[in-house]
Amino acid sequence: MAGVYSPSTWTKVAAVSGAAAVGLGAYGAHAFKPENPVYKEVWRTGNLYHLVHSTALLASPLVKRPDLYGSLLTFGIVAFSGSCYLSAAFENRAMGVGAPFGGFAFIGAWLSAAF
Repeated sequence: MAGVYSPSTWTKVAAVSGAAAVGLGAYGAHAFKPENPVYKEVWRTGNLYHLVHSTALLASPLVKRPDLYGSLLTFGIVAFSGSCYLSAAFENRAMGVGAPFGGFAFIGAWLSAAF
């Protein structure tokens, strides 16, 4: 089933997201020095999910509903990883409030690929 966006759109989203994930990972590994070391792990978690799901976006043209799949993954990256990045950067757990919504979007995306 064809989506509203062309397959190359999701490939471009994956490429930009993947590049951002690599850049943010490099920052987290080399320059990010939180006062509380717990936030270094929060950054790493957000980055891992960002990179994994950016890669998963490359499969968008292969699934039955590419726009649903791509949209859920993209929302999940922004909500989950973005919340982790913000929470870590500001060393404030309250900024991680979007993470559960992003997690549910990731789950929805993976399930949408199955049906």
